[in-house]
Amino acid sequence: MPLKRDDSGRRWVEMEFLVPGTPEQVWQAIATGAGMTAWFTPTTVEERVGGAITFDFGEENCGQETQPGTVTGWDPPTRFAYEEYGWSGDAPPVATEVTITSRSGDRCVVRMVHSLFTEKDDWDDELESFETGWPGFFEVLRVYLADFPGAPSALVHATATPAGGESQAWKRLTEALGITGTDVGDRCQAPSGAPRLTGVVNRIHQDANVREVMLRIGEPAPGVAIIGACTVGEQARVMATVYLYGQDAADVAAAEQPKWAHWLRGVLDTASVAT
Repeated sequence: MPLKRDDSGRRWVEMEFLVPGTPEQVWQAIATGAGMTAWFTPTTVEERVGGAITFDFGEENCGQETQPGTVTGWDPPTRFAYEEYGWSGDAPPVATEVTITSRSGDRCVVRMVHSLFTEKDDWDDELESFETGWPGFFEVLRVYLADFPGAPSALVHATATPAGGESQAWKRLTEALGITGTDVGDRCQAPSGAPRLTGVVNRIHQDANVREVMLRIGEPAPGVAIIGACTVGEQARVMATVYLYGQDAADVAAAEQPKWAHWLRGVLDTASVAT
């Protein structure tokens, strides 16, 4: 939906999506640090109004590794709200409200609203981009809630900035992982020399901003892998994000993290790899 405005100076975008799970399961995934880490990015939440919330985006967040905020609404298991600071230069805080509404069959509708209170239109494009950025994460959330609600999780994440353009880097990356030309439902296995990765293609997305392939994986542990590429400014960037679930997730992630960083460096012929 397009960005909306009212006479008070509020500007906002909103979205709704359906997920499996009870309200309590969805609340755990949406409003706690462990839950958000399992499908979004490493997150800590002090579970009370006035508590701190911190998102760790690594080096991809314009050089700012962590993004702080404050919890402004805490009503389990139906409403969670927070404000984020420093999300875009000197922009005012962006306020996020998430509501959870139960549906029959152990399903819930999640409504997410991002609001900015300003008369300026300087950040309208960035606010609108929230709508395009969330859907891929929501697909991971659906897998987590359907098959691993409340399970321990760990994250493997590596990015690289190759010397060539995005199209060339994407071609090299997908060929090296054996996912070139795949379609949703195809079973894939990374060839010898690549990090362990076997699974089924769950989602393919490409637009003017990003290319992504999402796989529901069984190796190196049950979970989800997202392989992507984009251009930031004039610099191509590729990334691999692997969400792992289960009691062994942390140990497996610790072993796989350096493998992905080293492998990306070799495949893309660049020493610029972030973890």
